[in-house]
Amino acid sequence: MPKEKVYPSFAEAVADIPDGATVMIDGFGGAGGMPEYLLHALRDQGAKELTIIGNTAGLGGTFGVKPGRTYIDPSILVENRQVKKAIASYPFSPSPSRPTVFEKQCLAGEAELELVPQGTLAERIRAAAAGIEGFYTPTGVGTVIEQGKEKRVIGGKECLLELPLRADYALIRAHKADRMGNLVFRGTSRSFNAIMATAARVTIVEVDEIVEPGELDPETVVTPGIYVQRIVKRAKGDEAEA
Repeated sequence: MPKEKVYPSFAEAVADIPDGATVMIDGFGGAGGMPEYLLHALRDQGAKELTIIGNTAGLGGTFGVKPGRTYIDPSILVENRQVKKAIASYPFSPSPSRPTVFEKQCLAGEAELELVPQGTLAERIRAAAAGIEGFYTPTGVGTVIEQGKEKRVIGGKECLLELPLRADYALIRAHKADRMGNLVFRGTSRSFNAIMATAARVTIVEVDEIVEPGELDPETVVTPGIYVQRIVKRAKGDEAEA
C-alpha cells in the first residue's frame, strides 16, 4: 500500500529536519511561491546551522506586495540564527538604506554567502535532478563569480565549471495537489518550485487544495508525484504570523 503523503500539520511535516541540513526554499522574490507556513513551522522547530538555497535569502516580507501586506520568507530563519549559509542570486536588499537581516549578518561575518547568477542557479538545481555532475557556462566570467572555479575555453569563449546543487529537503509552494503528490502551480509560484522538487531527497509541499487521484487534469500537472514525499494543506483564511 502506498505511503500516505498528506500530513496533518506543518509542524509534523518539518519535524525531522536536522541541524546542518541543506534546504531549498522557493520564492522568486516577493510572496509568489513562498512556502510561508512551512517556513514558520521550521522557525518554530528550530533546526540550526542550515544551508538554504533559493533565489533570495529573504527580503523582509514586504518586497513585491501592496503597502501594508507582509508575508513570511526565509528572513525569519535568519533572524532566529538558524542559517549558516545561503546560496542565492539576490541575497541583499534592493534598497541600500534598508538592508535585510541576512545582509547584516553576512557583512558582519556571521553568515556565509555563495552568490550564483539566477540562470546558473536554476541550471545547477536542474543538473542535480538530471544526474549531471557539472556543466560549463560563460556566465560570471571576469566577475567575483569565477573565484575558485575551473575555467575552460569552449567555442572561443571562457567558461566556468558549475556543479549541481542538491538538497536534503525542499520546501515548496503549489496551488493544488492530489494525494499522490502530483502538483499544479499558479502564477509566479511555478518559478523555482518545479525544479527544486526534483533535486531534494525529501520534498515538502504547501498547497491550497488537495484532491483525490484522477481529479487533476493531467495537462495541468507540472511536477509528478514521484518527486513529492509530503503534502500539507493550508487552512482557508489562516494567517501565519512571524
